[in-house]
Amino acid sequence: MSVLDDLPAHRRELFEARVARWLPDLLAGLTPLYPDPHAVADRLLVAAAQAFADRDDELHALDLRRTLAPDWFQRPDALGYAAYADRFAGTLADVAARAGYLTDLGVTYLHLMPVLTPGPPPNDGGYAVADYSTVRPDLGTTADLRALTRELRGRGISLCLDLVLNHVAREHAWARAARAGDPEKRAFFHVFPDRTRPDAYEATLPEVFPDLAPGSFSWDDDLAGWVWTTFNDYQWDVDWSNPDVFCAYADVVLELANHGVEVLRLDAIAFTWKRLGTNCQNQPEVHALTQALRAVARIACPATVFLAEAIVGPRDLVGYLGQGEHWGKVSDLAYHNGLMVQVWSMLAARDAVLASRALQQLPVPPSTTAWITYVRCHDDIGWAVDDADAAAVGLSGFEHRRFLSDWYAGFFPGSWARGLVFGENEQTGDRRISGTAASLAGLGTWDPNAVARVLLAHAVVLGFGGLPVLWSGDELGMLNDPHWAQEPGHAEDNRWAHRPRLSWPDGGPPSPVSPAIADGIRALAAARATLPQLHASVAAEVLDPRDPAVLLVARRHPLGTVLGAYNVAPEPRHVPLDVLWGLGLDPARVVDHLTGAAPVVSDGAVQLRPYESLWLR
Repeated sequence: MSVLDDLPAHRRELFEARVARWLPDLLAGLTPLYPDPHAVADRLLVAAAQAFADRDDELHALDLRRTLAPDWFQRPDALGYAAYADRFAGTLADVAARAGYLTDLGVTYLHLMPVLTPGPPPNDGGYAVADYSTVRPDLGTTADLRALTRELRGRGISLCLDLVLNHVAREHAWARAARAGDPEKRAFFHVFPDRTRPDAYEATLPEVFPDLAPGSFSWDDDLAGWVWTTFNDYQWDVDWSNPDVFCAYADVVLELANHGVEVLRLDAIAFTWKRLGTNCQNQPEVHALTQALRAVARIACPATVFLAEAIVGPRDLVGYLGQGEHWGKVSDLAYHNGLMVQVWSMLAARDAVLASRALQQLPVPPSTTAWITYVRCHDDIGWAVDDADAAAVGLSGFEHRRFLSDWYAGFFPGSWARGLVFGENEQTGDRRISGTAASLAGLGTWDPNAVARVLLAHAVVLGFGGLPVLWSGDELGMLNDPHWAQEPGHAEDNRWAHRPRLSWPDGGPPSPVSPAIADGIRALAAARATLPQLHASVAAEVLDPRDPAVLLVARRHPLGTVLGAYNVAPEPRHVPLDVLWGLGLDPARVVDHLTGAAPVVSDGAVQLRPYESLWLR
């Protein structure tokens, strides 16, 4: 290719080798999507070659290191942190200046919530992107972004940014051109002259925000048509069946990668392909287009990996890491939403039976991928409890979901939780919950076990394998922000209650609300980093519980099996010794990796204190 003519011979040879390796995956992904996949591939290869030629030497060196160590995000010393840049520190330059705090925590992966330029408020917290090529002015510039990635890279921290794939802001250049009458850009969107087609789709489409943004289509006077708007009327869904859309997003991927972004969080990926008569989620083409995008990145910038933001049902989840023909060829990372839901379910119900059943149903993901595990995130908690899983353990899924909403809103008698109801759907009874980990666990109430619950939740998440991510403020035990509604644009969205601002007194690190939580989470992270059995290539094996309040997670590894035992009840529980013998663990020699001490054994069982966690090796 002519764009490579000025490169040294070894660079051209490297690019050609990558094309030979990844072109089959690219074509296999494009073939189900477009009538002429070879023509689309040719366009993409030109874009990849240009990005490769423009890539900094430092990033080429990173590509080499990542190619030699592709498991970098799977290792037990990998630890994530997620935050809003402005609420964590201020500007991107401020984040760079305070990166030492992350290094001290042991963080190797930093996800900064929407950084790219959004449309004007309301903009869904930044997820209505108006310009993928620029940074929010209040956060800095693309030069600041490059400086931040350079600082983080020097500390061994990979930056993750959001790439919203399903929609753009109404103010995005594509949408502005469509509203101005440009037929090519109008074809970037799903636009209908009347309600005939939208009504046909609506018959099977679920409501995402029924109280805030009912319906999935919005009339636009400038378009003189109905445009698809899954989430809000100011977020226009793009039409991925148009190859121009695919090529435009490939350009965005390559540009962000050349800014030094190492992980791209593919936001709303489940919604990207539309099919009449379905819920327009999890369609097979979603995985094909992800495979093709990934192949483009592997050719130009293989240090860049994909994270699927797929908050979907348990049976659809593993598809985002790859199943069947897409095995290990789509996203490298995916959120384990089900684990987060089951952690909170166990704590409220004081029972691990449902969680054990639900977690056992997930297929084993490809060994080259990893779950993102977490206790909390920026979003609300939707109670993704499968009716079949609930019925299998003698529960009603509907009633259990209602119980969880009541419990974490503090409505249920005896509840210690202090969450907030978000997005109530009166027709379905669905109610989601907002709140920091500490507030949901009861810190600041009469209950003395709140700290133990927070640490138990983090022990489950850090001990499950994958890449655990801490939500900003949870490592300090921060409570719900009582002033969340006072900031402009936040009054209608109580999720801002669990997005508190960190304060940096005299330039020093933030002071913990709960030193016990802060110290405990650091100790868990340090223990995890030295346990090779937590490498994400090793699948977590959830055992049938012997005590209904104890979650048992085995990790079989050539260096020996580790058993995670987690008591989710406020009273002592136990693990029978035959469980250990069955895993090849000698009760006389076993130690708890979290403390280095032998566990308490009596009456033929390992004894667990209330809310105690053990990693037995």
